Amino acid sequence: MTELAGLTPQHFLWEVKDRIATVRLNRPDRKNPLTFESYAELRDTFRALVYATDVDVVILGSNGGNFCSGGDVHDIIGPLVGMEMKELLAFTRMTGDLVKAMIGCGKPIIAAVDGICVGAGAIMAMASDLRLATPGAKCAFLFTRVGLAGCDMGACAMLPRIVGQGRAAELLYTGRVLRAEEGERWGFWNALHPAEALEDAALMLARQLAAGPTFAHGITKTQLNQEWNMGLEQAIEAEAQAQAICMQTRDFERAYHAFVAKETPVFQGD
Repeated sequence: MTELAGLTPQHFLWEVKDRIATVRLNRPDRKNPLTFESYAELRDTFRALVYATDVDVVILGSNGGNFCSGGDVHDIIGPLVGMEMKELLAFTRMTGDLVKAMIGCGKPIIAAVDGICVGAGAIMAMASDLRLATPGAKCAFLFTRVGLAGCDMGACAMLPRIVGQGRAAELLYTGRVLRAEEGERWGFWNALHPAEALEDAALMLARQLAAGPTFAHGITKTQLNQEWNMGLEQAIEAEAQAQAICMQTRDFERAYHAFVAKETPVFQGD
């Protein structure tokens, strides 16, 4: 186990306060594109979060009025054009590993999206557990607009589960912008907030989760993702085992004693 509050990443901003980690890409002058290095560092950070003892919730925040403009045209797209298949596959596997690391980190992730959220940025929002946005958020899975397939970083598996097969197909075939109000109506965004209130809304939600039974939240995240590949009977059995594990936690006992005493339980994540 480890503590990550003192982490000093080179390619994004990182802050841990009150057991909430906030991540922001830090190239606001270019709407926060990703590079080979930031992909890898984000992947490694989310992998490390599995073992973090001082982080219960993660916020993926915006910076300078934008979330992420996807892969940098000059630092990623240009070099990819000149690569051979082996190198290209190593890259696409690395980008997919970022999504797998986000799914497997054991902590709820809240995306707080303002402005541009396209390409791999849209994927990072999609791979988050909860998504908040501003009315000015513009989300697009624009891979076909650069001559690629829409099946990038798990989009064809995950997006239909969020917005439905037909809507996902439209977004992935056309690469068009999903406007904020439409995205909320489709269930992609959990809620919309004015730009000046977005960070406070994300923090409020993060604090609510951090004050809850965080061990149990990790179980919920695991089941939400693993049950995609289960039949109903398998899912019910998996949840029976998961809930039995949670019933052995002190938080479950604390909740019972608080209920009996007509008090609000104070969870401690164990």
